[in-house]
Amino acid sequence: MTFREDLKTYVENINKMLEQALDIMTGYADYLVDAMRYSVVGGGKRLRPLLMQESNKLFGEPSKELPYFMAALEFIHSYSLVHDDMPCIDNDEYRRGRKTTHAVYGETTALLAGDGLLNYAFETASKAFDITDDPAKCGRAMKILAKQAGIMGMIGGQAADVKAEKTGETMTEDMLLYIHENKTAAMIESALMIGACLNGAGDKELEDLCEIGSKLGLAFQIRDDILDIEGDFEQFGKPIGSDEENGKLTYVSLYGMEKAKEDVDRLSKEALDGLKRFNKRNEFLEELVVYLIDRNK
Repeated sequence: MTFREDLKTYVENINKMLEQALDIMTGYADYLVDAMRYSVVGGGKRLRPLLMQESNKLFGEPSKELPYFMAALEFIHSYSLVHDDMPCIDNDEYRRGRKTTHAVYGETTALLAGDGLLNYAFETASKAFDITDDPAKCGRAMKILAKQAGIMGMIGGQAADVKAEKTGETMTEDMLLYIHENKTAAMIESALMIGACLNGAGDKELEDLCEIGSKLGLAFQIRDDILDIEGDFEQFGKPIGSDEENGKLTYVSLYGMEKAKEDVDRLSKEALDGLKRFNKRNEFLEELVVYLIDRNK
């Protein structure tokens, strides 16, 4: 099979897994589950669970605990988008080519849907303890997930981004890189590290994957900044030019388009070189990195 065929199959399998995980009944709170499901199953590249799946393969056969953490990571990513799109933060009405959760369900339900997804993520990941033969590795994976998604990771980056935007604080180079490293790269690092952790990777290997994830995450975010200028709504799935319209400092506005594109190429090459140094090569993972960096959406 070709890379594109494999990618399509993997994404379809992940979507089925997510739909099954969200097939829950809660009585009077069913309306909230509908909003949670809308937030998750309406498309998406499934980058983070894909990276987790493929980093797991670098160290052996797929781990039986893997699906629980793949779903958990995507739930966390989805909740962050729900909250990010809300009027109190970015006030976006479109995501992935369709109305955002708050635009469809209202602000209150969107807020609760995000909360629900965050809590359900950890409930889902905790189910891995019921089937594992090695609780210690699940505990280690859970620790990575919590840290990278929290104040020392994604939420910390989001907080810095909101503070700079809402207070009018002058954005510095260090601050911008901090935001990208935490808001975007932390969860990509998490995906690579958890996948490896669940297959017995050691500390040095996790450190290497964290560094690779950092480079990939920064390249991914810079590519997003480029697409906000050069992209097409039909492909990008959200309004073009919103960063400039909101007066938001981006990698492109700070360094210029030429350097931004050069740094995307450099960072993605360094990430690929890092992956190629592992004893076991994963060609699909390497092609996935190229595909994500060259994407138009």
